[in-house]
Amino acid sequence: MWLPRVSSTAVTALLLAQTVLLFFLFSQPKSPSPSAGEERVHVLVLSSWRSGSSFVGQLFNQHPKVFYLMEPAWHVWATLSQGSASALHMAVRDLVRSIFLCDMDVFDAYIPWRRNLSDLFQWMVSRALCSPPACSALPRGAISSEAVCKPLCARQPFGLVQEACRSYSHVVLKEVRFFNLQVLYPLLSDPALNLRIVHLVRDPRAVLRSRERTAKALARDNGIVLGTNGTRVEADPGLHVVREVCRSHVRIAEAATRKPPPFLRGRYLLVRFEDLARSPLSEIRALYAFAGLSITPQLEAWIHNITHGAGTGARREAFKTSSRDAVNVSQAWRHSLPFSKIRRVQELCAGALQLLGYRAVFSEAEQRDLALDLVLPRSPSSFSWVSSTANHSGP
Repeated sequence: MWLPRVSSTAVTALLLAQTVLLFFLFSQPKSPSPSAGEERVHVLVLSSWRSGSSFVGQLFNQHPKVFYLMEPAWHVWATLSQGSASALHMAVRDLVRSIFLCDMDVFDAYIPWRRNLSDLFQWMVSRALCSPPACSALPRGAISSEAVCKPLCARQPFGLVQEACRSYSHVVLKEVRFFNLQVLYPLLSDPALNLRIVHLVRDPRAVLRSRERTAKALARDNGIVLGTNGTRVEADPGLHVVREVCRSHVRIAEAATRKPPPFLRGRYLLVRFEDLARSPLSEIRALYAFAGLSITPQLEAWIHNITHGAGTGARREAFKTSSRDAVNVSQAWRHSLPFSKIRRVQELCAGALQLLGYRAVFSEAEQRDLALDLVLPRSPSSFSWVSSTANHSGP
């Protein structure tokens, strides 16, 4: 039988190539994607603007098992800005479902020119898009840095978003564009998804104070929430948006805790920003446990730093998470808002204050008295604080 003659140089080159290939394969970081038989977990952080949702999003984003995107439905509202929030619910829901399934072709309808990672809203805050396989700016699992990521990863192909998504065991999205829970029922009952809802709320008086400091960045969203197509028809649109936000929180919390459908049981967790600010580690451990995650020493150190910084939240960037003193941030409205405006917020959001456990103030003296705690303790009998594993039948 004839055998081809292979030179020793060719054999050496072949062995060298195999060695390089094996080294590459075994030197790559182990992917935390689901193992055989393990179900991928999907988490939706459901909140409103200026409620600490970027902070909570980062709590998930920095976890090494999580693929995270911040407000991808921004693209829906930016493209269909003449619609109302309720009219856009279905489009937002369909986008969210596709992203949970790592199907990024859904963005064709909103960013048809997409070429690079930088075409995606707030892409640089996602740790997963700054590390392999999307980009090599940071080691996989490292705490992310926008300053490092942005110049090195902006021109990476958009297709790597999908590849990165599929390599993680948890997909977490943060959204502020849902105003009721029922629109999400098809996702919660979808057998292809293992969806859990983290419903983040914040004292509406603090929300108003923060919104006023970022009014320009929120102008278009205000028009969609109020159904004004971006025109200013309200005497004080900020107050009216906060009223709509309060109503949405009440609708969502009541739907989840007063005789919810069976598929929602164990899949909903209500979190107050103020509780996170006061006891970050214990609250975050519970948050991670709800999502099927565990805390790491590296994350503990980062959480301590991000909640014990020197700032008070005075910076006006609309979408930044910085190292600040979280307790001071949560109380800042008591120093800066006039009592007349606080009284008006309390009138517009009376139901939300009662449901979510925030004490009203009845004078400027009470407002300024920081010894008066306005965040009421959680009560086991309060239907709004049913645990994620408890019976959700409600009263």
